[in-house]
Amino acid sequence: MASRGMPLDTAAIFSTTMEGILYGFSVLMFIGTMWALTYRRRVNEIHRPNVVVACMLLILSTAHMIVDFIRAEQGLVTYRNTFPGGPEAFFADVAQITFMVKNILYTSQTMLGDGMVIYRCYVVWQSVWVIIVPSLLWFGMAVSGFGAVYSFSKATSDAGDIFAKSTGPWIMTFYAMTLGSNLSASGSLAYRIWRMECDVSALRATKSSMMPIVRVLADSAILYSVTLLSTLICFVKANNGQYVVLDMITPIISITFYMIIIRIAMKKTTSSHSYLSTVRVANEMARETQQRYDVKRTPVEVHITQITHQDDNDNDTCKSAC
Repeated sequence: MASRGMPLDTAAIFSTTMEGILYGFSVLMFIGTMWALTYRRRVNEIHRPNVVVACMLLILSTAHMIVDFIRAEQGLVTYRNTFPGGPEAFFADVAQITFMVKNILYTSQTMLGDGMVIYRCYVVWQSVWVIIVPSLLWFGMAVSGFGAVYSFSKATSDAGDIFAKSTGPWIMTFYAMTLGSNLSASGSLAYRIWRMECDVSALRATKSSMMPIVRVLADSAILYSVTLLSTLICFVKANNGQYVVLDMITPIISITFYMIIIRIAMKKTTSSHSYLSTVRVANEMARETQQRYDVKRTPVEVHITQITHQDDNDNDTCKSAC
């Protein structure tokens, strides 16, 4: 199938640039994530799975970024005049080692990110049955992802066409499985938290709410799903724009993971500050009220007049305070 859209050498430059920009944002968000996970916490209070996954996502996205730079340098500089067909043929060759390595990194990062969403879903629901469908899609994603890489290594006559029958079905299956796994797990997770919020909202004494967490999960799922859907559509249409969107997905996976942790940490900090501010204001008001009371409190003179009336028959005394 003939590809359409921008030339592959142009797509390589544009995709590497966009990936570099998003990678910079992901590094900054990684720093914020580690701060949110470790600041003012004892070692036993740190959520280690989140720390490990955050570090692994950074390592994988960094490795993917390095491979893309090497690939761009090879296609545009090193083999520009020696590779048969020029730079465009180089970037179209799926049998290139750099192309297979970057897809292994991308598949691994996708499995890690989606696996963490499924894990969160299980923790919230505390039920294996809820994660059966996302888990099956996750395993299908792993098989199709690494199957696609294997098909790249065996490509001969179709090595210059990623949309060929030997590689195309693997890739489309991978995108579809990834989209289904992420949507099902994220949707189940958001629904569970929303139901918990509805159940406890009437009994809650404070105004705190779990709805911001639902919005964070929805935002991250929408961002990731829209990017995946765009890649799938470009691939089905055999458009070279899928190379650009595909390279952008790698840092976006990290960004969506970091975004959830950072925004939840910000929500906790805001709630804590609001509580402390309320206590501080209440203390100030009580102190001012006490001061005004002390100032206005003056001695009150009480005049007591005693009237004694003596009767001939009895000696009763009546006292009245005026």
